[in-house]
Amino acid sequence: MKTQTRAVVIGGGIAGCSTLYHLTQEGWSDVVLVERDELTSGTTWHSAAQVTNFGMTQTMVGLKSYSIKLYQELRDDPDYPVQYDHGDGGIRLANTEAQMDGYRHFASMARGMGVEFEVIDAAECARRHPLISTENLLGGLWDGNDGDIDPASLCQALARRARKAGAEVYRQTEVTGLTQHKDDSWTVHTSKGDIDCEVVVNACGYRVNEVGAMMGVHHPVTSMEHQYFVTDEIPGIVAAGHRMPLLRCPISDYYCRQEKNGLLLGFYEQDCKTWGMDGISPDFSNDLCPDDLDRITDVLEGAFERMPALTEVGIKNVVNGPITYTIDGAPLVGPIPGKRNAFCIIGLRAGLGEGGGHGWLLAQQIVHGEACYDTWVIDPRRFTGHANVELTALKAIEDYQNEFRFHFPHEHRPAGRPIKTTPLTPVLAGEGAEFTVVNGWERVEYIKPAPEFEVTHGFHFDEAFEVVAGEVAAVQNAVGLCEVNGFNRIEIDGPDTHAFLDHMICGRVSRKAGRVGLGYLLNHHGCIKGEATVANIPGGPVWYGSAAASEWHDMDWLAAHADGFDVTLKSLTNDHTILVLAGPKARNVLSAVSRGDWSAAAFPWLSVRRAFIGIAPAVVMSVSFSGELAYEIHVPNAQLYAAYLALRAAGEAHALRLFGARAVESMRMEKGYLHWKADLITEFDPFETGLGKFVKMDKDFVGKAALEARRAKGPGVQLVSLQVASTTTPAHPGASVMLDGAVVGTVTSGDWGHRVGMNIAYAFVRPDQAEIGAALAIDMLGTPVDAKVIAPGPYDPETTLPRG
Repeated sequence: MKTQTRAVVIGGGIAGCSTLYHLTQEGWSDVVLVERDELTSGTTWHSAAQVTNFGMTQTMVGLKSYSIKLYQELRDDPDYPVQYDHGDGGIRLANTEAQMDGYRHFASMARGMGVEFEVIDAAECARRHPLISTENLLGGLWDGNDGDIDPASLCQALARRARKAGAEVYRQTEVTGLTQHKDDSWTVHTSKGDIDCEVVVNACGYRVNEVGAMMGVHHPVTSMEHQYFVTDEIPGIVAAGHRMPLLRCPISDYYCRQEKNGLLLGFYEQDCKTWGMDGISPDFSNDLCPDDLDRITDVLEGAFERMPALTEVGIKNVVNGPITYTIDGAPLVGPIPGKRNAFCIIGLRAGLGEGGGHGWLLAQQIVHGEACYDTWVIDPRRFTGHANVELTALKAIEDYQNEFRFHFPHEHRPAGRPIKTTPLTPVLAGEGAEFTVVNGWERVEYIKPAPEFEVTHGFHFDEAFEVVAGEVAAVQNAVGLCEVNGFNRIEIDGPDTHAFLDHMICGRVSRKAGRVGLGYLLNHHGCIKGEATVANIPGGPVWYGSAAASEWHDMDWLAAHADGFDVTLKSLTNDHTILVLAGPKARNVLSAVSRGDWSAAAFPWLSVRRAFIGIAPAVVMSVSFSGELAYEIHVPNAQLYAAYLALRAAGEAHALRLFGARAVESMRMEKGYLHWKADLITEFDPFETGLGKFVKMDKDFVGKAALEARRAKGPGVQLVSLQVASTTTPAHPGASVMLDGAVVGTVTSGDWGHRVGMNIAYAFVRPDQAEIGAALAIDMLGTPVDAKVIAPGPYDPETTLPRG
């Protein structure tokens, strides 16, 4: 066995085998996989192994499309062909118009990735799958590339190819410990000796946290017992003369696919069960849980109603095995938070179908630092310190119970809430707040007009439309107050603070005390990695502020580049909360509660100072995400309630009104302001994203050389603002922008601008379609809707209002 290698992949299921193979494809041949038992002896061997192209983001569609192409190639390998039933087709059923709208949106989104889905009615569903009833059925989504694959031969084929490229696989080799050294390299301790390596990858399936504990981390992954059974031969399948399409049913919580001349049926029962919460026996390998068919009785009854032929057929065998889930159901593929040279590919509940693509994207990140797609949707750092064992279990249960029911826009499911709150959360709840969730934080979405007020979840503007309009009007005409909790806040101190920031940010970094600036961080490919406000606190350190979701992401990025600079990084994210005071009367309210001169001359736009809000100490910044005169008031959580009471009392004389995240979203769209991981992604550079004014090519910064090369080639896309000709429906992220029936771009954000009376969308489009006035269309829920390119920021385009 090798004692030194470039990377060690721990785990021999689909995750590990795919990662190993793809590392060799990216040029790393000196790599090793270690497996405590035999390949596929964990979850992989008993997988139902469905391979669908369906995904709810473009990244997921892209990695699944890659998986399908890879599996086709493996199927056609004459030396080691893999059993892959590709192209049987698959239907996702629906019995509500809202679900059908969702399918229409996902079809639009997939089209931008070169994937064609088809939305079909109930009669066509039954024609394509003659075993189903159309009772209580509206239609479904057809995926012509759906199919299933043999798990064992797939993994063996990937391992075989990796070995041929120089990789080595060590079976019956248990990892007993992990040691990281001062140079960030690792030693992997195994039952057969130690292996020194640059990079370690946790691909350990349901044993993920056994290995995680060896490096001092906990991963938000838990396992659920999942049952399926295989039926005897069904005459209707024999008579059909063709393979049955796969079926996924959110109405009755089951799926099925053909297995020989019978069916394999899997169930997502409401009375579901976690597995391994109190530890996993070391002897559990190539093993299953005891059958428990009583638990799936209610789901089985629904399956009988949908497929009456099941009532006349016997059961051949039953499988009940663990599958892994994360907090949101999507896997964790990428850097392990807080660790260097450590990666994971875990929580793959649909591992066989997606594993080819996940390993492909992870290998790119390991070798090149970034993947071809923005991978935030699967990034392990999207969950932070709140992601404990109990929360993970609650969310896994909820996700399991809703396996085929996608999230609607503005739908925030209740399990595991509230997990992160401030002293104001119960106060705002008492004011009628409806809450959304941002990185676990309960953040006000809007203030309900009545306790019984509810919205209908769907893809059209909902009942909160007028409520949000009222909140925006209050901010525009008087003054509003909004709590923004969880905002990522890193204190940077030390003699090299500004030199460090100048190295990290592609634009000018102000060194002047009392000033705030906006900057962009690039990756080594010259594309956008992050967005930050940099505040030079008078008499104190610099505060780096960014999106709440970026808490661990940005700390990792800054820490990875701080070597050689005399700086310290300290997170204040969970210690402070922002109160945003916005509107033409904002200065009046602030002046009433805080000593000092708050005039435009004494405290101009983009200023920062320490102050007191009543008796509460605070850091106040004159910045605005709404486009109005506004102040961000950063208050320690211990004094947050005191500051809130002072502002509310002073605001009574000026008709102060609370507002929430939906109003903020509407207003930022009108101003042309961008959201991290919506409009700011790693696939595009700042020039393509319309941020050229924030780039200074006469200085050095991370990613400069790559950006110069990209700029010399010219833009591949351009971010534009669009006026959308609809008063009923926003353009949802991922929707395809069309011209003469061809896809020319993809929507990143969309909302109604209440101050300009306009339906606005942002989209990356082909550069030749980015001119102001260009006439395009957006495929919105299956219907082409006219859209015209407009100048960004139609509200107060000269930005005079925040200057006050």
